[in-house]
Amino acid sequence: MTSTAVSIPMPTVPRRRRTPAEVLAAAAVSGPKRVLLAAPRGYCAGVDRAVIAVEKALEHYGPPVYVRKQIVHNVHVVSSLEEKGAIFVDETDEVPEGALVIFSAHGVSPAVVQSAEDRGLRTIDATCPLVTKVHKEAVRFAKDDFDILLIGHDGHEEVEGTAGEAPEHIQIINGPHEVDKVTVRDPEKVIWLSQTTLSVDETMETVRLLKERFPTLQDPPSDDICYATTNRQVAIKKISPQADLVIVVGSANSSNSVRLVEVALEYGAKASYRVDFANEVDESWFEGVATVGVTSGASVPEVLVKDVLRLLADYGYGSVEEVVTAEEDLLFSLPKELRATLKQAGDVTRALGGRGARPAQSS
Repeated sequence: MTSTAVSIPMPTVPRRRRTPAEVLAAAAVSGPKRVLLAAPRGYCAGVDRAVIAVEKALEHYGPPVYVRKQIVHNVHVVSSLEEKGAIFVDETDEVPEGALVIFSAHGVSPAVVQSAEDRGLRTIDATCPLVTKVHKEAVRFAKDDFDILLIGHDGHEEVEGTAGEAPEHIQIINGPHEVDKVTVRDPEKVIWLSQTTLSVDETMETVRLLKERFPTLQDPPSDDICYATTNRQVAIKKISPQADLVIVVGSANSSNSVRLVEVALEYGAKASYRVDFANEVDESWFEGVATVGVTSGASVPEVLVKDVLRLLADYGYGSVEEVVTAEEDLLFSLPKELRATLKQAGDVTRALGGRGARPAQSS
């Protein structure tokens, strides 16, 4: 059974929006009004997989299903799943013994896995496979006694999970400003890894500075910043030089959504704002604006973007041009623990997470 997303606006303090005529009177617009809609945008394969995992767990095991942390960093997704019976907790000790808990797409440390095991919890690991790849790299290079420089945001769930794989070998580097503080045991045995949702440009600047200090610093075997983060940044880079305003749909705790605002401004957008919902858009942003760029973070369902486009149309921005910079068709199998249950139940619907067709899977 395929679920249909329903827009759930967050409550706001009632206010009277200015009419399109009032906005135009405040500052005239030079040129035709239009929207440049970034593609790719929105859900990536890892997010889609994680959300489907919670939906399928609720469907087959029944509520409540516990989820450690937010399954993905999006207010709408979390509230929608809560309505279906998901209970989000900060730590496994909040989950009743013997209950089912799902680990979020951001991944967890071995200590969290052990804690769940100690409490006799049933687990489903919805960690994005691309995050799992970084975990495996950390384990591999720690085993070879490398110092690992993990570029990422200290305190972010993904970084906590990766660092927990080899805490005695890993140093967290929050950005270029921390490069001077790094110390290593052997400059000949150093490698860098990164959080998957960072700004590509800022990460590479951090790496450049690290290599000035440690010329033999090794690169990861393959890019750690995920394809979806990179693709969404490339798309907004193309749009931003033409945009008087860029609206990014995404939540405040979504690293990749926040980065999109920064990238838009860096690449020429005159203004850029992040919103969770269309009702957070301030019509004063439209004063003097001819071209609006729109995109969304990798944990954002398309229904929220459509809400923003409807609002923009109300203010005269009904002409929408999609700017496509890449095609995404990556699909991930659902977590193995869940696949076994689905196979036993003969459920062949939505056995894959990601963009592109979802062919029925034989049992």
